[in-house]
Amino acid sequence: GPAKIEALGRELRCICHSFSQSSPPDGVRAELVYAGAGRATDYAGLAVRGKIVLLDGIANPAASLEASKRGAAGQLHISPHEYLHEMCISPVWGSPHDEQLDRLPKTVVVTTAKEDGDKLKAALAQGAVTVTLFAQVDTGWRKTPILIADLPGADTDKYVLLSGHYDSWYLGAMDNGGANATMLEVARLCAEQRGLWQRGLKLAFWSGHSQGRYSSSTWWADQFYEEIRANCVVHVNVDSTGGLGNTVVADTTAAAELQELARTVIRERAGQEFSGRRNQRAGDQSFWGIGVTSIYGNMSEQPATAGGANAMAAVFGGGNRAGRGTGWWWHTPHDTYDKLEESILVRDTAIYVSTVWRLLTGPVLPLRYEACAAEISQALAGLRKAAGEKFDLGYLAERASLLEEQCTKLSALAQGLGPGGKADLLNACLVDLSRILVPICFNVAGPYEQDPALGFGPLPGLAPVAAMGALDPDSDAFLHLHVRMMRHRNRVAVALSEANRRAEQALIQLQQA
Repeated sequence: GPAKIEALGRELRCICHSFSQSSPPDGVRAELVYAGAGRATDYAGLAVRGKIVLLDGIANPAASLEASKRGAAGQLHISPHEYLHEMCISPVWGSPHDEQLDRLPKTVVVTTAKEDGDKLKAALAQGAVTVTLFAQVDTGWRKTPILIADLPGADTDKYVLLSGHYDSWYLGAMDNGGANATMLEVARLCAEQRGLWQRGLKLAFWSGHSQGRYSSSTWWADQFYEEIRANCVVHVNVDSTGGLGNTVVADTTAAAELQELARTVIRERAGQEFSGRRNQRAGDQSFWGIGVTSIYGNMSEQPATAGGANAMAAVFGGGNRAGRGTGWWWHTPHDTYDKLEESILVRDTAIYVSTVWRLLTGPVLPLRYEACAAEISQALAGLRKAAGEKFDLGYLAERASLLEEQCTKLSALAQGLGPGGKADLLNACLVDLSRILVPICFNVAGPYEQDPALGFGPLPGLAPVAAMGALDPDSDAFLHLHVRMMRHRNRVAVALSEANRRAEQALIQLQQA
């Protein structure tokens, strides 16, 4: 709904955000406190309870959660430019259940343009500033539509899931109209030679993505959990294809086991070298707890330029990357048809066609779990170095190394196989490995819960081990953390043991077949 800011003797242009609290009729009036980007470290030495925090950057779930925890009365975000970007700021993935209500935003959250934000900063440098925030936000339960299209293939219930959202902010020509067109074209072209499919294709068009924090895909995961676990082999996500000037595809994302596929297709279809970025906790990646591996999300980006990080990069990070997110029009009324570029939409769609075609028709699924095992080994090496002798991860490293060896042998045996027979044995093993390994690589909360919409890296459950090296082993902080990390270590240990047993079983079966 509508929003406004009263400050500096006038009204400032602004928008409020999905899952913001609504203000009382007379607004929320409080002293303004500048807190940088709103990270935990930015609050050092600041008392913000009952105050309005002024934050650099687009509104996001992490900043909202931090401000709420510290008792702020409101958040006033400064856009990186003149455009105001719509955002969903709830860190709760999907519809919140009764034990997650305390994680929802507790403040009024608005965004103003850079020019007005800079003026507020300048005023703060001269002394105290008081602002009043007004916001109306309609947060509630509603039914939203989901469109599912099933195209069975061969004599199997197994399928590739091709998904993208079809709700948008405003017109949403790029986000996500371009992707909807891509999905339809992928299905149309692949269906022309459906007799060659080894497995089926399921298209899912989600609502509740932009405003509801991925509520539709999460509901679908909950509602059809067992069917998805039994039959979905890979999730291919499509978001914001064909954007004007989005020439870079090298920084799209894929799980480690699918990165060779991404590398091959991107080189063939775009002449670029895939950077190897892993999937992010974003988009409708609602199936990792179930154990479904995934490839892609946002496909194309603006090229990186010095000082040129745009709106989307401000949310998802720039770093040492060739791309810097989609264009400045992202999540604004300016995402209109002129923000689509035909040649780029064709190129992006060709990447998806080639990827999905290989997943549909390959006698053996192109899942290289030796790459996943190598990623686990690398993550464990970093954690072991950080923790020193304070936490034993050595036996996990041994199991990961064995898994890499066994999966390398599986991949070698896959070469040249035709449909049926050995290929079926190998595919069954690869799907089982997905169910075992994807949750420990991409999920903390466990198989039946969704993690928050916050960032993470490999082995996210064990990531806090890195802090143990700097803690006193006799301190409460260390001992509390030690309890939690033992449990996550057990989870990873069992998964690696089960994966090795399954890989060994498949090697024996393949040698005997």
